[in-house]
Amino acid sequence: MASFAVSGARLGVVRPGGSARSGGERRSAVDLPSVLFRRKDAFSRTVLSCAGAPGKVLVPGGGSDDLLSSAEPVVDTQPEELQIPEAELTVEKTSSSPTQTTSAVAEASSGVEAEERPELSEVIGVGGTGGTKIDGAGIKAKAPLVEEKPRVIPPPGDGQRIYEIDPMLEGFRGHLDYRYSEYKRLRAAIDQHEGGLDAFSRGYEKLGFTRSAEGITYREWAPGAYSAALVGDFNNWNPNADAMARNEYGVWEIFLPNNADGSPAIPHGSRVKIRMDTPSGVKDSIPAWIKFSVQAPGEIPYNGIYYDPPEEEKYVFKHPQPKRPKSLRIYESHVGMSSPEPKINTYANFRDEVLPRIKKLGYNAVQIMAIQEHSYYASFGYHVTNFFAPSSRFGTPEDLKSLIDKAHELGLLVLMDIVHSHSSNNTLDGLNGFDGTDTHYFHGGPRGHHWMWDSRLFNYGSWEVLRFLLSNARWWLEEYKFDGFRFDGVTSMMYTHHGLQVTFTGNYGEYFGFATDVDAVVYLMLVNDLIRGLYPEAVSIGEDVSGMPTFCIPVQDGGVGFDYRLHMAVPDKWIELLKQSDEYWEMGDIVHTLTNRRWLEKCVTYCESHDQALVGDKTIAFWLMDKDMYDFMALDRPSTPRIDRGIALHKMIRLVTMGLGGEGYLNFMGNEFGHPEWIDFPRGPQSLPNGSVIPGNNNSFDKCRRRFDLGDADYLRYRGMQEFDQAMQHLEGKYEFMTSDHSYVSRKHEEDKVIIFERGDLVFVFNFHWSNSYFDYRVGCFKPGKYKIVLDSDDGLFGGFSRLDHDAEYFTADWPHDNRPCSFSVYAPSRTAVVYAPAGAEDE
Repeated sequence: MASFAVSGARLGVVRPGGSARSGGERRSAVDLPSVLFRRKDAFSRTVLSCAGAPGKVLVPGGGSDDLLSSAEPVVDTQPEELQIPEAELTVEKTSSSPTQTTSAVAEASSGVEAEERPELSEVIGVGGTGGTKIDGAGIKAKAPLVEEKPRVIPPPGDGQRIYEIDPMLEGFRGHLDYRYSEYKRLRAAIDQHEGGLDAFSRGYEKLGFTRSAEGITYREWAPGAYSAALVGDFNNWNPNADAMARNEYGVWEIFLPNNADGSPAIPHGSRVKIRMDTPSGVKDSIPAWIKFSVQAPGEIPYNGIYYDPPEEEKYVFKHPQPKRPKSLRIYESHVGMSSPEPKINTYANFRDEVLPRIKKLGYNAVQIMAIQEHSYYASFGYHVTNFFAPSSRFGTPEDLKSLIDKAHELGLLVLMDIVHSHSSNNTLDGLNGFDGTDTHYFHGGPRGHHWMWDSRLFNYGSWEVLRFLLSNARWWLEEYKFDGFRFDGVTSMMYTHHGLQVTFTGNYGEYFGFATDVDAVVYLMLVNDLIRGLYPEAVSIGEDVSGMPTFCIPVQDGGVGFDYRLHMAVPDKWIELLKQSDEYWEMGDIVHTLTNRRWLEKCVTYCESHDQALVGDKTIAFWLMDKDMYDFMALDRPSTPRIDRGIALHKMIRLVTMGLGGEGYLNFMGNEFGHPEWIDFPRGPQSLPNGSVIPGNNNSFDKCRRRFDLGDADYLRYRGMQEFDQAMQHLEGKYEFMTSDHSYVSRKHEEDKVIIFERGDLVFVFNFHWSNSYFDYRVGCFKPGKYKIVLDSDDGLFGGFSRLDHDAEYFTADWPHDNRPCSFSVYAPSRTAVVYAPAGAEDE
């Protein structure tokens, strides 16, 4: 047996001719003709039938859990035309008049006619094994760390509270009520035909590879394929050795009994693919539900890996998941580029070196990008090829579990940057053209292609796409113990224009009209239902730039159900301001952008994320200090006015954003200390269809790393910015001001360039003036008494000029000021932010 390295692991590969097979005949579950069942929809289009066999489900409290097996033929007494289509195209309208919203959504059917599915009451056995099942899927269940409480997905509500929260939505009741009726219809159909959302979201227990005491069953939904066979190292890649059979729902299946010695027919770590004869030719594909895939050294395509380690090699979680914190302070990170060295870092190194740093900095959550396998490293993980597989570049699935467990030990939540908005267009490694058709998992034609991202777009109106994506979300929460998600590209999902070349002005007609993809919104409601019901402590964050109303309202009340929206207007505003001198910044404009959020809809705010760090853009530090960062960041050299200005504003921008911008805060790794330069993934020259060539960077990793050593060096000015960010995070951890009920902006003075506001008991004073410092500057406040400084951006520790006395005490007077009942006087140095707390509170 040969082996190859996968970031710290060695996986065996059976050489051709080296597989010993005995102990039972491998067989397909049933010999069905390889033809597709078809039906005509209401618009006389011929569409493929859906996979999931209704009735073959684990009904809560029932006696069997068989879902898709067809070991014995089942008599279907229902007429063929009642079978649910795999996908039913939505009628698209050309008009976008807001006055026609109701009629528009009436045409925008969700495309999933589950109530038409035939009910099959007979339950059939898995793969003809005839043996006793272990935990339904043939896999021993792991004992929980603690006794689990029953997890229940709540039934739909009436969806009407959104009109109480925002009466302006009444004008769009037709659209919103239709949206909610589609959601309720789907919930009812899933309950009726799949045994509920709980069972429906466990597709990974039946599709893909599953193991029982008798052997391995492999199932794949590929209705467009004419024939299918499982190939791999285990059968010397012989397409005639293990042919699969297709059931009436387009699911191909094969059962592989154990070898004579009781070992599995497919060795752990060996390569596997499915070979299909399809409308576009014969092709080898990585199974869609594969749990691990690897790119062997010297090869371009990835290989699916049968991943089923022995019990002694499986990672066992040791630490309970932390409770959801009141306020989120998120450290956005990428495992591969998290090393100071120019290389691809590993899960193990991130666990040992980066997680303790995040904890020390004061963050309470780490958001990890690029977890799902992606064949193109430079896609930042957003062109996903294998949705259930953690990226093998960084290590094994067990390494990732160890990382997450260590984070939990440190009290850190681990959020996954999950991509359900689109998929890689890679046909070798991914889902594109998987069964040889254009419409398998995706919309056909232009609607199924994202012209800017060069990727494929899911058909959220397909029953099996819903099963795939809902199961995918649950897989990461269940198997890897992630504590929640940041859903990528939600704006692209919710609108057929994908937010491209569109300006959202806040007019409600932009959100609830012909351009809204109701199927996608209903999917988001379902996945948030799933998360909230089965994992009540999990966090759900949506990346939406449109500002869609109801986005963060509970599903039962008629909302989309996210916990937080990423406040994406904030970084855009800072980039806009940084392109001009701060002399022209308007205080009211800054405050408006930071506070412009919907009532009862929480936001995660940020100054910059990975987007601003990419090559072709600039980080805030680079906008502020530019080339001076190369020569004047050492403390043993004189500073420059540009460096002094940049360091001062870098700290102020971060604090005012955290102070006013939302109920959560996010920072991309390295930006806390003003990481220099940009991110540029290793890449070679790229030839475009027009013949032009985009030069590469000689596949260099030099700018695809994080120089944490710069922030740690006590002889560099980066250290001061890192110390400030750490103090800011710990201040929020102590006072939890982001989620305080009390918030009041008392001053936005354009001439003085001063912003003053209260969050909880704290009073924030920002003087953005480039030269004016103010003595005896009166600050209005609500709470009387004595105040002391608890954070000062001008502190020498933070790279400032130490112009304030931190031992000074500030006493309020019964002197109303800026509509506040009392006030106190302070010294407000130029380009400085100071936070005051009632005396005594700073010692608690």
